[in-house]
Amino acid sequence: MNRQLIRSYILLVAVAILLFTVPVAFTLTKQLRDDTKLSVLREANTMALLLGNGNDTSCDALTEVARAYSEKTPGDVEVTPTGSCEPDLPKPAADAALTRAVEQNEPTTDWGSDFIWGQHLTVTVPAKGDAAVRIVYSTSDMTRRLWQIWGFRAGLAVLVLAAAAAIGAYAARRITAPLRELNAMASKFSDGDLTARSPVTGPPETQTLARTLNQGAERLDTLVASQRIFVADASHQLRTPLTALRLSLDNISDGVDDEFVREDVEQATAEVVRMSRLVSGLLVLARAEAKVTAAEPLALWDIVRERLDVWRPAADERGVTIALRGSADGRLLVLAGPGHLDQVLDNVLSNALEVSPDGGTITVRIEPKGDEVVLSVLDEGPGMSDAEKSRAFDRFWRGQGLTGKSGSGLGLAVVKQLVTDDGGTVTLGDAPGGGLKVTISLRASSRSGG
Repeated sequence: MNRQLIRSYILLVAVAILLFTVPVAFTLTKQLRDDTKLSVLREANTMALLLGNGNDTSCDALTEVARAYSEKTPGDVEVTPTGSCEPDLPKPAADAALTRAVEQNEPTTDWGSDFIWGQHLTVTVPAKGDAAVRIVYSTSDMTRRLWQIWGFRAGLAVLVLAAAAAIGAYAARRITAPLRELNAMASKFSDGDLTARSPVTGPPETQTLARTLNQGAERLDTLVASQRIFVADASHQLRTPLTALRLSLDNISDGVDDEFVREDVEQATAEVVRMSRLVSGLLVLARAEAKVTAAEPLALWDIVRERLDVWRPAADERGVTIALRGSADGRLLVLAGPGHLDQVLDNVLSNALEVSPDGGTITVRIEPKGDEVVLSVLDEGPGMSDAEKSRAFDRFWRGQGLTGKSGSGLGLAVVKQLVTDDGGTVTLGDAPGGGLKVTISLRASSRSGG
């Protein structure tokens, strides 16, 4: 917008210069041409009068005047001699202008060019006695003066345009300053900083917009804070009775000798355990939806290696190998909320380990691609059909063989929520040789690479 405003100022000034300065320059050029023509024509007429008088005094005077004129001006005088006056001056070459002056008694003016003028101005005027006077006037001084006229105005135009650009830049920055403040607030807001506010400055329109955005941000911050409080309270209130119920069922199971009753109690306990896990999954998803945090640069390689170290003991129990591929660059930074990548990796690795066969391999690959960093997790499980992939991120959906009986069907939903909050994307595909490939694209930080 600044560039557009500056260009508008420069264009406006350029049009003003074009409309006012250029016509003045053309007027001065025409005036210079007309003044020179009249001056040369006047001198030629004077010399023609001296030539036409026919006495010795006039003839001598003509010679002196012509020589003095040639010395003090860039013009050379040529005359045709008469019977009573033959001055010591060059004679003009016979041409149409000379014939017209002698025979038709008409003066002629030849600039030598249709465009402004040529190298010489030739003025031929008639005199008495079928004679003529010609002045060949060099236009070099006129050309130099012309360049001065146009050069001065061109230089002045450049200075004016430069001043207009400087003034336009200052004015544009002043005009767009409130918009930059609003954009800075919007950028912080989109990154999760709900405390960002814009100063109420600038013209009334931007002030009204700033107040509206600040009020909306205040209300949204209040709503998110209320939801956080609700999630925290729900976490405490739901887990406590479920834990108490499980303990009660365990006590009943220990005090009952009837196998049928014990079997029913164990089924009820299993359902309570499943409900507890489902509640935990719901609370994790609720926190992911309610908690808005500003993304910050995080070292992806270090986080991935740390989470793999946590999951390797569980993988070793089943003989599953977890391999990390990619450039071990600790300076590779991605933009994500604190703790988001840990939860994402835990959910994806948990699912991959659940479906991997004994002795299989889980491959984790990190690949920088332009302004993104792609994190891929490949397993050797049964994979998914296209229909299953389209529903995999739905809440409470559990694919055949994807999660065990204890699964809540919320893991991939949590993954998608957290990755989306960080401005990334997550997709499911087929791994080479069978299995599922989870591809997570994250925004690369501008500070990556040092």
